[in-house]
Amino acid sequence: VQLVESGGGLVQAGGSLRLSCTYSGLTLDDWSIGWFRQSPGKEREGVSCITGSEGYRDYTDSVKGRFTISSDKGKNTVYLQMNSLKPEDTAVYYCAAEFSTIMCGSFKMTPGRYDHWGQGTQVTVSS
Repeated sequence: VQLVESGGGLVQAGGSLRLSCTYSGLTLDDWSIGWFRQSPGKEREGVSCITGSEGYRDYTDSVKGRFTISSDKGKNTVYLQMNSLKPEDTAVYYCAAEFSTIMCGSFKMTPGRYDHWGQGTQVTVSS
């Protein structure tokens, strides 16, 4: 299993970015994909997840209404659309894969559940 993130960059507060997680070696119907982020001095935190088989989605409270997770199985890609970005969203964003069809929920946004990780992409939001 391999995961590759892209789409990070520098954006002003209030702007938007779309992150992509292109995966290989897995069939999304049997897996869950999570987005996580980590900023210096802080623990890695779950941002969003999607269960591949039914498309169940969940978000951490701080991004609800601003971020949207989606998948395109034909392109082997999971996206994280990030709108109304804030300086506190600044972090390295990672996608990760878990071999599970359990519906996404807050309990699934725990880094230890995931066995496969991408290399991360930097998102910087300036004020």
